[in-house]
Amino acid sequence: MQAISKRVGHQYLTPSSSISSLKSIYPVSDHYYGADRPKYGSTLATKGVGHLVRKGTGGRSSVSGIVAAVFGSTGFLGRYLVQQLAKMGSQVLVPFRGSEDSHRHLKLMGDLGQIVPMKYNPRDEDSIKAVMAKANVVINLIGRDYETRNFSFEEVNHSMAEQLATISKEHGGIMRFIQVSCLGASSSSPSRFLRAKAAAEEAVLRELPEATVLRPAVLIGTEDRILNRWAFFAKKYGFLPLIGDGSTKIQPVYVVDVAGAIVAALKDDGTSMGKVYELGGPEVFTVHQLAELMFETIREWPHYVKVPLPIAKAIAAPREILLNKVPFPLPNPEIFNRDQILAQATDTVVSENSLTFSDLGLVPHKLKGYPVEFHMFSEEVASFEKK
Repeated sequence: MQAISKRVGHQYLTPSSSISSLKSIYPVSDHYYGADRPKYGSTLATKGVGHLVRKGTGGRSSVSGIVAAVFGSTGFLGRYLVQQLAKMGSQVLVPFRGSEDSHRHLKLMGDLGQIVPMKYNPRDEDSIKAVMAKANVVINLIGRDYETRNFSFEEVNHSMAEQLATISKEHGGIMRFIQVSCLGASSSSPSRFLRAKAAAEEAVLRELPEATVLRPAVLIGTEDRILNRWAFFAKKYGFLPLIGDGSTKIQPVYVVDVAGAIVAALKDDGTSMGKVYELGGPEVFTVHQLAELMFETIREWPHYVKVPLPIAKAIAAPREILLNKVPFPLPNPEIFNRDQILAQATDTVVSENSLTFSDLGLVPHKLKGYPVEFHMFSEEVASFEKK
């Protein structure tokens, strides 16, 4: 009896017989699946990334063929980029150096196996190579606008980018490299952060002339590092320090638009390779006008204390002096960040003849109305602290 059962089971489980029986019931052709049909093909350019194995309709549960190592993915811009990459069916390698919780929010953004956290050490070349081993796209979002006892401006913003470009070049299978820099990056800037970003661009393009460089302006969004700091400070102390007279011009951009620009660069036919794009929002604000928008959003009457530039630099100076002289870590700068004070002393807007969102086929959103979610959260936190 057991022998009969095995023969019958084997008969029904034979792949050829089961497939043929299904085809007799559902007469579909293999031609309707995969990248052969334009409707289901990935829009990623073969010129940009070489041969890709693509399956599905192009959504979250599809396979786009992209295996992207996103360095800096646990940061502000990173979460929005990971979301957009996973949404189109890409596998995203998430290098992290912090705790196991640092990437937890990213795992929900893709199907099972799409988001792959990988522990690494930015000072260990072998661990970086391990992250890149299966990747065909590398995106560098690493950056920090203040120094710590362990990491200088130059190491974080320049040396790490150069190292990633060098390893990508040696890898041989990296088809696209995207370096996210900063609007205003220049070797002649008074800001060490912006000088380091400019040096990183030069190093990346020297190693990989076909790399794409994106220079976003100040990023605005739920977790941003400008309006949220202002809102929290204004709620807690009842006023906002306005460095200088607030007439410096900036061109803030919505973080989702920048993430979309990165994805658009991957999807093009290779035209973005070897080019530098400056990504600013559709509106130019003075610092004072942006602060007015922040006060309007949190429903508070604006109160300012104007702080002359020399005094602002003097307030921020002690941290810079003591940073490497005391045996304990110092608090991170919030409003009075000396390097950012120097950076914001001059206008930071998109250059007249630069490549922008329009060259990537995108139209950035207007700023007003988007950061409300965070500011409402700030209002709740500040109200709780007053009780």
